[in-house]
Amino acid sequence: MDDYAHLDLDEIVFAPVEYDEERLPLLTLGEDHPLLTVLRHVALEGGPVAAEADGLSKEIAARIPSEN
Repeated sequence: MDDYAHLDLDEIVFAPVEYDEERLPLLTLGEDHPLLTVLRHVALEGGPVAAEADGLSKEIAARIPSEN
């Protein structure tokens, strides 16, 4: 069981997003390795999105250079 079941998304105050800023079309190496780590942890925890996280982590890992 994950530790996030107690969270109510309607009660969380999210940071405002500037929609007029242009974003890079690709992730940088500094962004993709942490994302890959998070996806792998989600996949290992199990739960309703574990299979999707596992698939996404494999797709990302196949497209980025190794950290080593």
